[in-house]
Amino acid sequence: MVKKRPDPSLKGKKPINVGKKKSAEITRNPGHISNRLKRSEMYGKYLQRKRQEKKETRLQREKEAEALGDEAVKKATPKTLDNTREIEPTLVLRDPEVAADEAEDEFARYFESETPPKVLVTTRPRPSQRLFYFIADLQKLIPSLHFYPRKHFSLKEISQFAANRDFTHLMVLGENAKHCNGMTISHLGSKTGLIGPTAFFKVSNVVTSQNIPNHGASTKHIPELNLHGFGTRLGHRVGRLLGSLFPHDAEFQGRQVVTFHNQRDYIFVRHHRYIFEEKKEKTSNSKQKKDNEAQEAEAPLGVKDRVKARLQELGPRFTLKLRWVQEGTFDTQFGEYEWIHKRKEMDTTRRRFHL
Repeated sequence: MVKKRPDPSLKGKKPINVGKKKSAEITRNPGHISNRLKRSEMYGKYLQRKRQEKKETRLQREKEAEALGDEAVKKATPKTLDNTREIEPTLVLRDPEVAADEAEDEFARYFESETPPKVLVTTRPRPSQRLFYFIADLQKLIPSLHFYPRKHFSLKEISQFAANRDFTHLMVLGENAKHCNGMTISHLGSKTGLIGPTAFFKVSNVVTSQNIPNHGASTKHIPELNLHGFGTRLGHRVGRLLGSLFPHDAEFQGRQVVTFHNQRDYIFVRHHRYIFEEKKEKTSNSKQKKDNEAQEAEAPLGVKDRVKARLQELGPRFTLKLRWVQEGTFDTQFGEYEWIHKRKEMDTTRRRFHL
């Protein structure tokens, strides 16, 4: 076969390949490609194509809305795990039967301010120094919280010790690799009240107050309590257990609030101080000022227009995840469990929440 000679006008230069082949369009996620470098390259092109399609769809939708005017279709609300969650059978929606049960449960005396809570907190044996910083913040967060060292005592002995000294709650903090990773809260009741339940929470994302930027200093005022997102029967029970740690005669002059916000079965704990401020008027010319005064006289501003609220975090901040609830005080051998989180059986879908 005769070898094709290059054009002599090129003079040793390589001919330019004018007819380049277009790369095939990427229509699906290239996770099936075994070559790592090629897969990474194709995945970048796949994401770029998806972004371009999303932009074109948005521009097309804006053009259609501008052309239709008032007859344009309203923007659809985005689907999230929260608004597409599976309906829990035990979801409580202003049920008078549930309200009657809660009026006579173990925590009714605390919510009606008949019995002030008194909490004993201790640690695992041989705790690290970092755990004591968290305990110091908890003492600022929860009024009437007293620390006792664990030493060599068992939890049964500590429970009996606390009950004999009129403590209403026992809190035990666990630790792993110098990080707090567990919290057991046991309701001891009082001489005239009911005993239990005991709940264990996994603790994560602990940030002490000294590590929070621009944090404030908490005062000794009793804080307000905000329990949000506890919708099921189990959620009500856990929320009332956490709420029973605090007195319910808040001192509003302190302007402090403790929040337990449940979202997707994660309980976020925050401690803030709030302040209300009136919006400052912008400096303007005398003519504009007169016009503004005339408009304000015709349509007076509402409270939301005149006043804004600001928050200052006091600390600490951490996240709780419920693992189990047990009847009565802490008992690993003979205690009966009200609820245990079994991930393989319960977490079959991401849209199922229990609290």
